[in-house]
Amino acid sequence: MKLWGGRFTKETNKLVENFNESLSFDHRFYKQDIRGSIAHVKMLAKQNILTDNERDKIIEGLNSIEADIDSGKLKFDDGSEDIHSFVEAHLIERIGETGKKLHTGRSRNDQVALDMKLYVRDEIDELKDLLYELLSEVLRIMEENTTTYMPGFTHLQKAQPTTLAHHFGAYFETFIRDYDRLVSTRKRMNLSPLGSGAFAGTTYDLDRDYVASILDFDTATRNSMDSVSDRDYLLELLSDLAIMSMHLSRLSEEIIIWNTDEYRFVEMDDTYSTGSSIMPQKKNPDIAELIRGKSGRVYGSLISLLTTMKGLPLAYNKDMQEDKEMSFDAIDTVKSLIKLMSGMLSSMKFNHERMAKSARGGFTNATDAADYLVKKNVAFRDAHEIVGRLVLYGIENNKALDDFTLEEFKNISEAFDNDIYDAISLKTCVEKRNTKGAPGLKAINDEIEASRKLLECLK
Repeated sequence: MKLWGGRFTKETNKLVENFNESLSFDHRFYKQDIRGSIAHVKMLAKQNILTDNERDKIIEGLNSIEADIDSGKLKFDDGSEDIHSFVEAHLIERIGETGKKLHTGRSRNDQVALDMKLYVRDEIDELKDLLYELLSEVLRIMEENTTTYMPGFTHLQKAQPTTLAHHFGAYFETFIRDYDRLVSTRKRMNLSPLGSGAFAGTTYDLDRDYVASILDFDTATRNSMDSVSDRDYLLELLSDLAIMSMHLSRLSEEIIIWNTDEYRFVEMDDTYSTGSSIMPQKKNPDIAELIRGKSGRVYGSLISLLTTMKGLPLAYNKDMQEDKEMSFDAIDTVKSLIKLMSGMLSSMKFNHERMAKSARGGFTNATDAADYLVKKNVAFRDAHEIVGRLVLYGIENNKALDDFTLEEFKNISEAFDNDIYDAISLKTCVEKRNTKGAPGLKAINDEIEASRKLLECLK
């Protein structure tokens, strides 16, 4: 059934129908469409535009359609143009002429804007739940690894020693920001567009705020033209998802590196790994690689919608139909990425000894050796040069700073004494760093407690 046709004398070209239809993908928000329609007819009856009997008959018909779709009895295969015409056609088929009154006082323009907002709002809530589970997993790793020493990196080169708890604390912060962005996007979009009509409102005495309250919106939108042409909330969500997938990709990249034979910091569980068709020894981190790879797919959805919207005049244009498939794909993709990352982290094993051994190499305690000299009244710039000479000597003689004799230290600077060994030990290098946000035991425990309280607030 078409929701238009009176001014047309010819049937639509079949190719045009196929190109124009959206039921093949917008059927996924049938629940939102029906929910919005029920709120609409309740308002129409309240405003005496429909009778109570007509309202009840329409609601009963809509509920029966939803139940039949849920059970699989009703399929999306009747050739309807979109989910709106599908629902309305089946409503008229079930309750007769009264069903034709469903669309009173609204347009598909404000209807699809409502459906998409309701759908996105539901998806944001699900994304928040998934992020909560991921954050919980990251926090568990932090809690269990406050003294798991490992090298920290800059430029992908060993820089200073840190702990696994400190390293994952950084990801806790990124994912918390992702969560906050979703909350902010949801709050900003929570305005009901229904009642805006095609773009200029309607002559019917609608109570838009009443509909908004039924559907748990904060209020109705202020401008009917903006209501039907706004897709900012989708662009915001896609931006949120792009940033989130970037964070997941960065963590995946580190897992991939840590999983190599050169590092062996982690052991991937068999359930999140794959093998090779030719090399029997291989255990590949394919899931982490796919998470990394699919971030580009999410970026593509954001760029596609930005490109679609950039040249559109007000108000509604059919181009906007393109918002759905790319948004659905990005949402589905990121939901899968979060679930997979949570599962991968929960099953992953960390090689503590290997990480600690790696932290002892690469002169990660060089900064602490310089700080030691500063405390001996050596100017920092001079201390920096002295330790640089120590490192060069160590490279030439294949020795770590910890393995130098006191004589070797003193050959470069008389400021060194026996207490240098304690000053540059791995434990000291980490534990004495207790400024807020640092890896020292007190600082990281404070960070964990703060993170735990943040999570409790999200429940």
